[in-house]
Amino acid sequence: MRTLTVALGDRSYPIHIGPGLLERPELLLEHLAQKRVVIVTNDVVAPLYLDAFEKRLSASEVQSIRIVLPDGEDHKNWHTLNTILDAMLENRCERRTTIIALGGGVVGDIAGFAAAVYQRGIPFIQVPTTLLAQVDSAVGGKTAINHPLGKNMIGAFYQPRVVLADTDSLATLPPREFSAGLAEVIKYGFIRDPEFLDWLDSHMDALLARDAEPLTHAIERSCWNKAEVVASDERETGDMRALLNFGHTFGHAIEAGTGYGTWLHGEAVAMGMVLAAKLSQRLGFLSAADADRVTTLLTRARLPVLAPDLGFDRYVELMGHDKKVQGGRLKFILLRSLGDAFVGEAPDSALAALLSGPAVHA
Repeated sequence: MRTLTVALGDRSYPIHIGPGLLERPELLLEHLAQKRVVIVTNDVVAPLYLDAFEKRLSASEVQSIRIVLPDGEDHKNWHTLNTILDAMLENRCERRTTIIALGGGVVGDIAGFAAAVYQRGIPFIQVPTTLLAQVDSAVGGKTAINHPLGKNMIGAFYQPRVVLADTDSLATLPPREFSAGLAEVIKYGFIRDPEFLDWLDSHMDALLARDAEPLTHAIERSCWNKAEVVASDERETGDMRALLNFGHTFGHAIEAGTGYGTWLHGEAVAMGMVLAAKLSQRLGFLSAADADRVTTLLTRARLPVLAPDLGFDRYVELMGHDKKVQGGRLKFILLRSLGDAFVGEAPDSALAALLSGPAVHA
């Protein structure tokens, strides 16, 4: 097991990474305010892990209430949030009851938001079972639900007490879900860690084969990058944490424009990174060679590199709901070079040329 710390003063918390961690409830016990928990999961993860996880907690005299949600980004909404809150109220959950999110990014986001608002905030633990959640969404305290007009527009910053990333759980991920997680891994190399990017170039085949040692290293390095950024800019009041949204402005537009769940989040982010890199090149910041390297590495990771043709006006409309909009002006995460990201703007003419060009699939 490897352990990192998200350094947030008295709200600091550990990230445990390694195999067999779902079988070690002692890693969670010290973070429980009382021996009663609510486990939020979905109907894909529950048959795989829920019974065994509950039994191990029960052996440590922890009582659990299970809430099993339907799977999918299209269920990350008010209705599903109310399903969680209704169950907690019906079971008379208290302020010292802990919510445990057992699942991927959707489960973690919506369970974390429920924890943030139930009785004005109760303890929360992340047990991510997908690669995307282990390297990104489970770390950093962003919780939210979607709105038809925009992704993650309703939520709260709310940090977990501990993150338990069991690498064994990745063995059950479908290939498409695994590749979607790799998009968020690769993102760290593009925005701030060129040494990691070089490592990813040379280890992509091993990662796709899910070799244990390279996979654990990739998760650890990704979490280290995320933890460092979160510690310096927890609530995205400056530009530092905003850089983690590289590819997300375009990606969120693709998710909303095609209907939540049509594109996996990591797939949309990968496509967004291609568009952001090509926009950076078009604006004169990024070299053609570096822009091509973005596309090549994401292609090797079996991720999409041709965007849906939503039309320029629709893209701009959807991106206008992005959380980085300031004073009505849309901001993008752009690249000066690989490993050097910044927040900038782009004229409509550059966007129009990009979104009608060869990066878009008609």
